[in-house]
Amino acid sequence: MKSIYNYRMLDETKVQYVSIAPVEALPDGERLFVEIGELSVVIFNIAGEFYAIADVCSHDSGPVGDGELEGYEVICPRHGARFDIRSGEVLSLPAVVDIAAYPIRIVDGQIEIGIPIQE
Repeated sequence: MKSIYNYRMLDETKVQYVSIAPVEALPDGERLFVEIGELSVVIFNIAGEFYAIADVCSHDSGPVGDGELEGYEVICPRHGARFDIRSGEVLSLPAVVDIAAYPIRIVDGQIEIGIPIQE
């Protein structure tokens, strides 16, 4: 089974940062959907803090980023699984597997996301 990428276990030598957009492009309370190679990612701005998770529900592989946001939880719009946007951790059924979470940093006013380097 392929392991899920989670920035809490980040090895800086195995990640490359990709510039996504200027900070102004993602106002507080909004989300931004991006495609980076084969990865679909959604970036959230919660009170000036940025979080990025895979835009794919581990329950049925559908998009999760359009779901309702309650605090730091995104609710899958199809079946109601909940995920913590800070870590990708699954919080409720029907999903039982975490989704990928990616580090975010701001450099010179640009949002950058850390993507694992493919070996």
